[in-house]
Amino acid sequence: MIGRRTFNKAVGLGTGAFAATRSPNPTVPVVTSGTHAGFGTLKHVKAGVLDVSYAEAGPAHGPVVICLHGWPYDIHSFVDVAPLLAGLGYRVIVPYLRGHGGTRFLSRNTPRTAEQSAVALDIVALMDALKIDKAVLAGFDWGSRTADIIAALWPERVKALVSTGGYLITDRKAQLEPAAPAVEHNWWYQWYFATERGKKAMEDVAERLALCRYVWTLVSPNWSFDEATYQRTAEAFKNPDYAAVVLFNYRWRIGLVEGEHRYDRYEKRLAAQPPVHVPTVTLDPALDPFTPPGDGSAYRDHFTGPYLHRTLADVGHNVPQEAPGAFAQAVVDADRLTLAGTATERAARATAH
Repeated sequence: MIGRRTFNKAVGLGTGAFAATRSPNPTVPVVTSGTHAGFGTLKHVKAGVLDVSYAEAGPAHGPVVICLHGWPYDIHSFVDVAPLLAGLGYRVIVPYLRGHGGTRFLSRNTPRTAEQSAVALDIVALMDALKIDKAVLAGFDWGSRTADIIAALWPERVKALVSTGGYLITDRKAQLEPAAPAVEHNWWYQWYFATERGKKAMEDVAERLALCRYVWTLVSPNWSFDEATYQRTAEAFKNPDYAAVVLFNYRWRIGLVEGEHRYDRYEKRLAAQPPVHVPTVTLDPALDPFTPPGDGSAYRDHFTGPYLHRTLADVGHNVPQEAPGAFAQAVVDADRLTLAGTATERAARATAH
């Protein structure tokens, strides 16, 4: 479990938790994946249509970082990242997305949908409930998409962004067209979920857990996780709404189901593939089958603000858990981009006057 003593040991804290953030070039300490096994006591807050379960680490008044997991993962993807950032003075919030872990719908009458804008609005509602005006958002997979959407539609809520895999806002129209055979092959489970067989597999807990574990091995070929690591995360897949949420998300993306009308106005804006203006660091894990070839140029034009890109060698899809130091450093550097941009703006205003 993560506690104050663990933080101090992991990051070598001496005086005050904010000391490292005052440095102009803070460097994240080296940590091995799997150093931490879990979080402390989780918290809950009613936010929007959900009762959100989340982990929190770091000083209550520190600059906020919200870490967002993907599928098939949970908050344990950030179990080593959170203490690193907390040790540097950040307040780290790691929520279970809808349908995962201890997060529950407040009403049994709420449709168990998972449009991309619905998941993003869950996080905006979480920020409102916790009285967080602005945060650094950092994610991968569904988490990257969710963070990208918030940065694009509500940039005033995002201080900086870390987006693994680049620009992931779904273009449903483009999804209707065939992709290259290798790309289609990588998305095998998306097509599987479109079938009745796939639906039955997801609705059976044992089949579901076996499928998700298999996905881990495919998308992170160099990550030698043990069974205990998988089982800690697999508990989150036993949420009673898990199958409905996951199946809806993947079926919705390829046009097999329609979303709720309450989200239509947001999806219309997202269909235009809006740019992201906030300071951004993008990460491409080299062993992730979903990483586009090249140096991020395939999506570079979507990011119009201060920007850094990194390709991570020997790392697969689950970047924060496989390479926690690199992910945490990306958060720190994204935050520094904000500071650099602010300094540039000040200098420009001073010159103008």
